[in-house]
Amino acid sequence: MSAPFFSIIIPAHNEEGCIAGTCEAIAAHFQAERIEDYEICVVNDNSTDRTGEILQDLSARFPLIRTVNNDQPNGFGFAIRKGLESFRGECACVVMGDLSDSPEDILAYYREMKNGAECVFGSRFIKESRVIDYPKHKLWINRLANRFIKMLFRLDYNDITNAFKCYRREVIEGIQPLLSAHFNLTVEMPLKAITRGFTYTVLPISWTNRVSGESKLKIKEMGSRYLFIVLYVWLERKLSRGDYQRR
Repeated sequence: MSAPFFSIIIPAHNEEGCIAGTCEAIAAHFQAERIEDYEICVVNDNSTDRTGEILQDLSARFPLIRTVNNDQPNGFGFAIRKGLESFRGECACVVMGDLSDSPEDILAYYREMKNGAECVFGSRFIKESRVIDYPKHKLWINRLANRFIKMLFRLDYNDITNAFKCYRREVIEGIQPLLSAHFNLTVEMPLKAITRGFTYTVLPISWTNRVSGESKLKIKEMGSRYLFIVLYVWLERKLSRGDYQRR
């Protein structure tokens, strides 16, 4: 089988209630468009429920779905980094396992990458985007954090913290090394891509709160980690004299 063009990386830690529905919905949308040059790479992040069994069944039924086991300590950042070591495509799209990201938007990312984009970043907070059932306290914190990052880096982009983004393989290679072990990877990757000179396209996207399972993001635990990564990339931008810029 030839290597796919588009790799969808999904981290899964105890997602027995939704991982099958997420993968099946994505596969159905790509099949409806008769697109076959893709893969769904699910990283089983040390799950202790039935997630592993469900993934085995999915892989047996869908040849374009495969499972990678994360052998490191579990954590969102570790799982995504394992997926980035394992994906086979020319580009990698990070998608959540709870179907909060729309399969239609994943197809839109695919088309932009086919048209030559280096990165595709969605925004849930621009015209034509939709947000459904976002918890109010998390939304308030999200907008404050994104406004801070936008001002610090002087960006014309307002949804850095969203994980749902797509990168060409040379971008993934160009933003190494990745340090984040947790959800702060969601800001490390795009900020490094921007700081190191890669271009990005912004699309309006929709986001829907999960209907099963529990969110793995614990805001009280993540605040200092987010700030560390943001300041780390900001210092690279200010003090490295372009040492990490793309050549």
